[in-house]
Amino acid sequence: QVQLVESGGGLVQPGGSLRLSCAASGINFVIYTMAWYRQAPGKQRELVAASTSGGSTNYVDSVKGRFTISRDNAKNTVYLQMNSLKPEDTAVYSCNARFPPRNYWGQGTQVTVSS
Repeated sequence: QVQLVESGGGLVQPGGSLRLSCAASGINFVIYTMAWYRQAPGKQRELVAASTSGGSTNYVDSVKGRFTISRDNAKNTVYLQMNSLKPEDTAVYSCNARFPPRNYWGQGTQVTVSS
């Protein structure tokens, strides 16, 4: 059974930081592209950051220089370090594991940036 379990969301003031974690089980983690998506109310889900099995990373333009995705293959865990958070970063953040045709999602964790 595949599970992706996110943690680390919460309420933070503008300019603050959070680190999201996603612990995966039931998959051969090292071969999967791991990614973080987010969906704000009334908006489409968007890809925030991705980390391939080969070590490449990519980010949506709006988070470049502020967010960092990393993975620990020994712990089957992917992280999203979020710095300099802005109110527009408020969303449900979801972890995704993809190795076509397999595609798995976590349950999501709420991130709210507000003073």
